[in-house]
Amino acid sequence: MKRLSAAILMLGGLNVLPHYAFAQPADSKAQIEQVVETFRTAIINKDEETFLKLFLKEDTTWAGVTTDASIERLYANRPKPEMKRPFKFFTSSPPKFISSIAKNKGKLAETISNVSIDSDGEVGQVWFDYTFVDGSYKENWGKESWQMVRTNDGWKIAAVVWSQELNPTPPPANVTP
Repeated sequence: MKRLSAAILMLGGLNVLPHYAFAQPADSKAQIEQVVETFRTAIINKDEETFLKLFLKEDTTWAGVTTDASIERLYANRPKPEMKRPFKFFTSSPPKFISSIAKNKGKLAETISNVSIDSDGEVGQVWFDYTFVDGSYKENWGKESWQMVRTNDGWKIAAVVWSQELNPTPPPANVTP
């Protein structure tokens, strides 16, 4: 009984530890920042192998949501109004995404800004603004969020979700939609 009481007191004492006791280790933030940069440059370089090594598993959650305004524009441009409305939510996978990037002949990039990282050294969340560009054409933009875990092989992306606003201006003739 004394052991149980001591364990309860010890666990309850965790509630009074100062917040900094669980602060994000500085090296974790730097390591996660490096994953973000590797992600960005792998797209530019169309480097499938490097890109796929960033993920916890091949079928990592990869889900996007298109803004209502973009859906309305897509639907409005349908040749027949009775045609099925475009999906708001869609899924894919990291291998499908980077494969489509590698096959594209254009100069593709994802710009990343306003990066926010929160981590306890074992799990982390990354939140940022992005713009996906083909040459100089902004295809879409929005917010992107990653869930990350630290493994024996370093930080891995466990889930990717994002919003997207589609460019209402059609791409120039030299850009493949």
